Amino acid sequence: MYFQSRTEAGKKLAKELAKTYAGKPCAVVCLSDGAVMVGAQIAAELHSVLMLLLTDAIQLPRENTALAGLGQDGTLTYNSFYSPGEIEEFVAEYRSVIEEQRQEKLHKLHELVGRGGLIRRDLLRDRTVIVVSDGLSSGFSLDIAASFLKTIRIKRMVVAVPFATVQAVDRMHILADKIYCSSVVQDYISTDHYYEDNAMPPHETVIKTVEDIVAHWK
Repeated sequence: MYFQSRTEAGKKLAKELAKTYAGKPCAVVCLSDGAVMVGAQIAAELHSVLMLLLTDAIQLPRENTALAGLGQDGTLTYNSFYSPGEIEEFVAEYRSVIEEQRQEKLHKLHELVGRGGLIRRDLLRDRTVIVVSDGLSSGFSLDIAASFLKTIRIKRMVVAVPFATVQAVDRMHILADKIYCSSVVQDYISTDHYYEDNAMPPHETVIKTVEDIVAHWK
């Protein structure tokens, strides 16, 4: 399935989510700038808060798949693509490389977040948290989000995404209480490929969308 834009995809998901969550305490947590364009439609429909969880990957030399993901709060989540034994070996061999990347990327994340921050734990507590992506090739970013949310008392974790691979859907079933996925993609090319309009606003505009979402409630 192809979508005209991320906004259009978000509106379709919003209509489905509203059948269950309209009028209930929810929070929409987006996993990227592109996800904010999807999630803003959901937050507007549900009259919920909108947040952006910034992350970055820890990459090892000569490995195409990230070893771990770093959340803006400093949480390090290892990639379930690797077995526990493989992770243990990598950590033992590359401990200094991992720590150097962690410090460097955490500093960059803090610069992006800014002094005010984009995640408020008090607005997640005791709510249904809807984790939104604009497309999932794997479930790794969901692992990072789930690790972050484990530190907060939430009602349930819901995942909403326009399209995802079979591998990502399998991971969703493990991590989420409920999933909303408009299309399952067999041969994932790239996230942009499935949108006719790939225009992305500057990061500053994305942040303003997060901050001003209440003004766009329907």
